[in-house]
Amino acid sequence: MDDEGGAKALASSAPVKLRYHYLAGGINTSNPWTTWGRGDGRFVDDYVADSRAVGMVPVFTYYQLRQSLPGANIGDESEAIHRNLRDGATMRAYFEDLRVLFGRLGDVGGPVVVHVEPDLWGYVQQRHGDDAARTPAKVAETDVDGLAGLRNDVAGLAQGIKRLRDELAPNVILGYGLSIWGTGKDIAISNEPDGAVDDLAARAVQFYRSLGTRFDVVFGEFNDRTSAYAQLRGGAGDEAWWDSADFARHARFMKTVHQGTRRPLVMWQIPLGNTVMRSMDNTVRHYQDNRVQWLLSPAHQYRKLRTYRDAGVVALLFGPGQGDDTHAGDDARDGVTNPTPITGNRRRATVADDDGGYFKTRVRAYAKRGSLKLR
Repeated sequence: MDDEGGAKALASSAPVKLRYHYLAGGINTSNPWTTWGRGDGRFVDDYVADSRAVGMVPVFTYYQLRQSLPGANIGDESEAIHRNLRDGATMRAYFEDLRVLFGRLGDVGGPVVVHVEPDLWGYVQQRHGDDAARTPAKVAETDVDGLAGLRNDVAGLAQGIKRLRDELAPNVILGYGLSIWGTGKDIAISNEPDGAVDDLAARAVQFYRSLGTRFDVVFGEFNDRTSAYAQLRGGAGDEAWWDSADFARHARFMKTVHQGTRRPLVMWQIPLGNTVMRSMDNTVRHYQDNRVQWLLSPAHQYRKLRTYRDAGVVALLFGPGQGDDTHAGDDARDGVTNPTPITGNRRRATVADDDGGYFKTRVRAYAKRGSLKLR
């Protein structure tokens, strides 16, 4: 995850091949993404140019529906999304916004990734089961160019997004947002046996197929916050920390999804904490986690990372899902920090990164060794 204008600094600190940014703010609100930067939607032009100048592929997470009106005024996220899906004016503005996005990205050419609406598909599956066509959504009724003849349900929504991409920006790699909790059971905390994990993954595949269209990649997730953040800020218990069994279930689930969708997987928004550096004292932007250590540990020739590679994962995208969670830069603006160790995290930081520099150190070591070949 990297802010506008940050590509050069990121490239100089670690050999990262992709960088991502949210496109958010809502459709009919005072701060949509089209007003950012130079305005008129040129934020994406500048982000793409900034990325390509250092040889990186730009990735955008398009997260607009939840933040749009009238749903933005509803506290329950699922209800907010479903309310907006049924609102003709909102959905008309939504598709027109997508036309702006794809129009601009089609003009820049070259590969760009757009990850569409994380969580939306999970909330739809939770409410109405494994058939997306059971959930109403205004699509053809919006009278937006390019959507004629599509059904007015969530399957039609997915087909409409794909149709606009095909028309305006065939260079865009379109990402579907898989929620591991969409079945109503979160395997990260429910400790299901292998057979149940397989059944839940099969349901995730069934929902994806019910969309009636094919995305280019599937975006998966671990969690949207570090383990310590979940405990200290969200009231979670010890289940917030994944152990080897949790990682094994997760990889098994993702492998079944990969086999069922026949789509490559991207693991996205991976928390950036660690339990190694003294900088990680569980204060704001310095919360601990173990995913970076698990995925990028050199032990046994990256055996744990190989498990995810063999499950169909082709890319890892690291970044906080909460603004005040751990970052890989000095977002806390507190410089080099080495407070008293709290959990055996005794390694002293020499850089100002909020995670003590651990993530970039591991990325450099991984690149030096030589990255795993994809299958």
